[in-house]
Amino acid sequence: MQPDLTEGLGKQNRFLNSPDEVFMIEVSVIAPVYNEEENVDMLCKALHNSLTRLGRSYEIVLVDDGSTDSTWAKLKANADLYPALTVLRLRRNFGQTAAMSAGFHASRGNVVITLDADLQNDPDDIPKLLEKIDAGADVVSGWRKDRKDPFINRRLPSILANALISKITGVFLHDYGCTLKAYRREVVERLRLYGEMHRFIPALASWIGAELAEVPVNHRERRFGKSKYGISRTFRVILDLMTVKFLLRYSTHPIQMFGKIGAFFGIPGMLVLMTLVMGHIAYFFFGGEIAGELVAMSKRPMWVITPFMLILFCTQFISMGLLAEIQIRTYHESQDKPIYVLKEKYTGKA
Repeated sequence: MQPDLTEGLGKQNRFLNSPDEVFMIEVSVIAPVYNEEENVDMLCKALHNSLTRLGRSYEIVLVDDGSTDSTWAKLKANADLYPALTVLRLRRNFGQTAAMSAGFHASRGNVVITLDADLQNDPDDIPKLLEKIDAGADVVSGWRKDRKDPFINRRLPSILANALISKITGVFLHDYGCTLKAYRREVVERLRLYGEMHRFIPALASWIGAELAEVPVNHRERRFGKSKYGISRTFRVILDLMTVKFLLRYSTHPIQMFGKIGAFFGIPGMLVLMTLVMGHIAYFFFGGEIAGELVAMSKRPMWVITPFMLILFCTQFISMGLLAEIQIRTYHESQDKPIYVLKEKYTGKA
């Protein structure tokens, strides 16, 4: 039986809305916000204008990820202006993945759309994503085909990362790093995210059978503030990619991975040991030059130590796999650790 990667949502991470508040609307737009005081007003206005033109019920959920400037004050002021806007404030900077997860849990839309708060993603591209959702896609990823970022420290690492992620996960997208994406509610409502794993949601969704689509979207130069992400994040993304690969392939049976590594060491070790033992037996009963050479080899320290070391490595890896089997069951059955702590929720004075 394969794992359900959407299972395990802890009690502390359940939707923030009370039962009386929960009612399904058509579109939820979520954006993590961190030290974007110069962009917040324009972001809220642009989202309001674009979503009003959709002709669908909508909400906007902006998550302040522990900003240290006046971002939170401006978010609250905008919540007073726009009734559809809800703002959340995390107790500290937990990271983009945690902020996005908080937005998922607080949202109520049948379709959930994410985008960056720096105005580089264009809210007017939201209808393109919804068209694909209406056509049957479960996840729609934006593709910044004409990206307006520096090549060396932004676009080049992104190109390499997209190629690597596509190769390892088997889910080929041009732009995993584009935050502008649309998801059906059932894809994300109970999804647990860690580290930098928000970018791998399409791969995780594909594994459970979701239909993916990709559309070119507009990308604009950053006008205010500075980027919070750069080439230094690449190493963390690679480590999380290893986690995703493990989840996709070995999350219910880690012994399969550790067993293969153990076999890599154990089979050669057993072959060498059996060859030396057979040499002793052959020399005892029949003699011969080849058997004598094997007996002589068995008296050399390297040929005595090597097979036993290889077999020891094999035993260690298999033991690790068995322990991981026990641990993975504990993880799936009892995991209940939140990845963020909410400080405040504000829905405006209206």
